[in-house]
Amino acid sequence: MRGGYLYNLGSVKTKRRYVAVAGTIGAGKTSLTAWLVKNYGFRPFYEPNDENPYLADFYADMKAYALRSQLFFLAHKTKLHQELDRAATHGHVVIDRTIYEDAEIFARNLHRQKILDDRDFGVYYTLYESIREALRPPDLLIALTCSLKATKRRIASRGRAMEAAIPDTYLRRLHRLYEEWFSSYSLSPVVRIDTTDLDYVENLVDLIELRSRIDRALAE
Repeated sequence: MRGGYLYNLGSVKTKRRYVAVAGTIGAGKTSLTAWLVKNYGFRPFYEPNDENPYLADFYADMKAYALRSQLFFLAHKTKLHQELDRAATHGHVVIDRTIYEDAEIFARNLHRQKILDDRDFGVYYTLYESIREALRPPDLLIALTCSLKATKRRIASRGRAMEAAIPDTYLRRLHRLYEEWFSSYSLSPVVRIDTTDLDYVENLVDLIELRSRIDRALAE
């Protein structure tokens, strides 16, 4: 027992102490992170819950506050990754959504929508690249994908009012950006899992297949 978590990796021989889970809204990041914690004893790290003080201003005037809002997220995610890096020297850790997604998905989406202009995005991305170079990359990235139909079904089942208002056009943009990022990602080995029809909570066949894929990835 270490830090309150039981490291039950069993017979799996692994050098992969730091695993990152990435994917769009509704892809199953939180469920998979919980599954990894339960089945492998990873210590979980989640996005900071600190309320962004720029959000209200951002929604009132996106162009004026987009950069400040994204910098807030970048600063807090950097702090989380630094804490995770320290924890990884003592045990196995998993993060649910990475600092890379803040820049490669959400800030880039604002830039493509011309909410972040070229100058502001250039400043932001240069800072992000410097932070990225200073941070330890994950030993393994688990890249989750799913269909837009599955995303919408899971959003509906969660019943979160904020998510229910997300337009399909925004979800499609996120799907495209994630696919672009996954295809170009090179910081660590990647395991891609399509969760459209995957049930790693209750379906025994899915559980066996998932366990086998994760075991192989951790042991490589």
